[in-house]
Amino acid sequence: MYKAVRTSRLYEQIVEQIEESILKGALKPGDQLPAERELAVRFGVSRTAVREAIKALHEKGLVEAYSGRGTFITDGTSRAIRQSLDLMLKIGQADNSIHLEEVREILEPEIAALAATRIEEGQLAMMREAIAVMDRQRTEPEAYIEADLDFHLALAEAAANPLILSLIDSIVGLLREQRIRIFQVDGGPDRGQVHHRKILEAVETRNPVKAREAMRDHLRQVRADSSVAPSEAKPQE
Repeated sequence: MYKAVRTSRLYEQIVEQIEESILKGALKPGDQLPAERELAVRFGVSRTAVREAIKALHEKGLVEAYSGRGTFITDGTSRAIRQSLDLMLKIGQADNSIHLEEVREILEPEIAALAATRIEEGQLAMMREAIAVMDRQRTEPEAYIEADLDFHLALAEAAANPLILSLIDSIVGLLREQRIRIFQVDGGPDRGQVHHRKILEAVETRNPVKAREAMRDHLRQVRADSSVAPSEAKPQE
């Protein structure tokens, strides 16, 4: 039913394919979309790209997500009225890198601590796989960055708080831009992997104190690398 997509604006192509399925009647109001993992496999993309596509479809009024039930096709008459935080931050702001760093430093250490007490095996598997992908793709920015986003998404999911997940979802665009810039810093991906492994180890051992501190260390590294990164992310080939 779906074709694998391979270029940089992945989520937009997913949106186009699902919209086409709706227009052709292959998907009808009330139909349930497959789970995120299944859609990621079908499209050949990361779960982060799928989540962005679902978010875009929701904003168009084409799908509705229900906690614990899944995502369903709507009749298209409802349209989301709120703008995502990443768009609101971009409007009228010259440089949001410091704002983003502060938000991450407030949220993510506590997300890691919560995840350490609530994480399930499936989410641990996601984190391990994300680290493995980043190890294999250190010269491929797109694949590395998508795996990096998936690593942090797994932590947000493991916190088992839908508001936290919504907050992280709302700044995915800004997070991606930040990671593209840091990827261009010499040694940035290698330093990131050191911290990813420490975070994973703390969460695997269900140690919220170590998880919180490991994330704080990681965000200090992110802030340091951001300070020497290019002011604009280079477009991905």
